Amino acid sequence: MTISDHTSVKKQGPFIIHHAILLPDLVRGQELKVRVIAPVNGENLPIVIFAHGYKSPPYGYAPITEFLASLGFVVLQPVFLDSEVPDDDPRVPEIWQYRVSDMKRVLDELDSIEKAVSMLRGRLDKEKVVAIGHSYGAQTVGMLLGARVLNEGNIPGPDLSDKRVRAGVLLCATGTGGENLSPFAAKFFPFMNPSFTEMTAPCLVVAADQDNSPLSTRGPDWFTDAFTLGTGAEYLLTLVGAKHLLGGINGYGVISEEENNPAHVSIVQAVISAYLSKQFYEKNSDWDVLLSTLKNQDPSIGFVEEKSANTFMAL
Repeated sequence: MTISDHTSVKKQGPFIIHHAILLPDLVRGQELKVRVIAPVNGENLPIVIFAHGYKSPPYGYAPITEFLASLGFVVLQPVFLDSEVPDDDPRVPEIWQYRVSDMKRVLDELDSIEKAVSMLRGRLDKEKVVAIGHSYGAQTVGMLLGARVLNEGNIPGPDLSDKRVRAGVLLCATGTGGENLSPFAAKFFPFMNPSFTEMTAPCLVVAADQDNSPLSTRGPDWFTDAFTLGTGAEYLLTLVGAKHLLGGINGYGVISEEENNPAHVSIVQAVISAYLSKQFYEKNSDWDVLLSTLKNQDPSIGFVEEKSANTFMAL
């Protein structure tokens, strides 16, 4: 399958980027910056809140955010504290919780965001909200969907889920903790100890079969735990030959230690856009068309697993 085979790609249109709305927030100790990427055309626009990775450039991920905006989604990108404060900031140990509250803050302020971007007034569908996150951001999104952080007694911590988030996409979500964490991760990221049993909201999980993380004693399969153990996890997209940046979703033309692979990026775009269409528009056939296309093909780029059917579809 190539990206040109997917129906959503034919719907791309112009979008605008608004830098940056400032939301007052006394809890986090400083204003929350939110970038808005919005389609120029359309009404009743669904909303995507995107959670960036740990210390990522706050306004990266254009291959995902701008692509979705071109398809008719309003994309909101909050800037988390880990991308703004030094490592010795006293808030650092609790940033994982600030991240979740930041996402909720965006939800709380949808009316304010709509007013701040004049061209959006009256065009948002606030009942159609999904969250997408990469790496550390995927853990953030997982918690909005119901995942908990286990305490030292392996008892699930507080429920930080938010029913306003209809579904999610977890890109390279870190897996379970305990003995699966490397000594480094156990020391510096003890909160990386999720329980996915309580993650009941529907979601798509994306992983890479060459994603060997220094945070885990396991291999790339660590990043599939959210699918295997997540109660609401419906599908797993596994990219063959890809690493943690999934071929370059962090930005167009960004040079990194990983080899950019436009084919991997295109598949991620196609699968995400079709999955969101499935969540927002039940009569939309994009997802069924995508899965039908994948069946009985050589999985040279990747494959999708459907949990309910326990089947694999090649890309």
